[in-house]
Order: sequence, then C-alpha cells, then structure tokens
Amino acid sequence: MQPRKLATLARGACEEKQGGNVIVLDLRRLNTIASYFVISSGNSDRHVRAIADNVTFRLEEQKIKGRHVEGKDDARWILLDYVDVIVHVFHHETRNFYNLERLWGHAPRLPRGADTRGPSGPLVGPPRV
Repeated sequence: MQPRKLATLARGACEEKQGGNVIVLDLRRLNTIASYFVISSGNSDRHVRAIADNVTFRLEEQKIKGRHVEGKDDARWILLDYVDVIVHVFHHETRNFYNLERLWGHAPRLPRGADTRGPSGPLVGPPRV
C-alpha cells in the first residue's frame, strides 16, 4: 500500500476513536525517517490506548502489520512504526510538551480528503503563527 493511503487510513482510525486534532505531516522532502507522521491525542491513558489499538486493528484488516510499537505500557506517547508512516498517539499533555507540530512546522499537512484527489493531491502548508 502506498504510504499516503496508509497515513490516510491511520488518520481515519484515530478519528473513529475521537482522537484529538488528528493531523498528517508530509515529511517526504524533509527527512529519511518516514514519509508521513500521523499525530493524534487522547484525554486519558485508556483513550490513548484505544486510539492506538484501533489504528493497529484497522491496518491489520488491510493486511498491514506494524514494524514496532513503543510506549504502550505507559500510554502517554504511543508510537506505531509502519516504516514509511509513523503514527504518534499522545496524551494531550504530552503532545503539548513535545509539540511535534512545531518541531516539524515546515512540513506540509495532508488535508482531509486528499487521498481521493490522486497520488499528488494538494498539500497545505503549516499554520501561520
């Protein structure tokens, strides 16, 4: 599966469990770590785990297995590594502290519905501060 489609599926899985402020950052031109980051947050440890579990479940339905999972025990920041796509599910306080959106502030964001606009659909830049 193409990384862009995988990132879109992961975003949808986060949103199904009411993940907060779910965004997808396009990192293809910025690093070699991953093509996309999906970032979401939950209001409690249980909520964070539920979001991460739903991402895992939905992607496994598509026969996509993650390479590695970090942080599931503490559930303050769960990282799901799908090689080209890394899903970060934060507790909202932890998300505010690490602020990946600011760290990767120059990365374009993949807008909702972009997966239906072809492989090179529109990107939006980071919000102006």
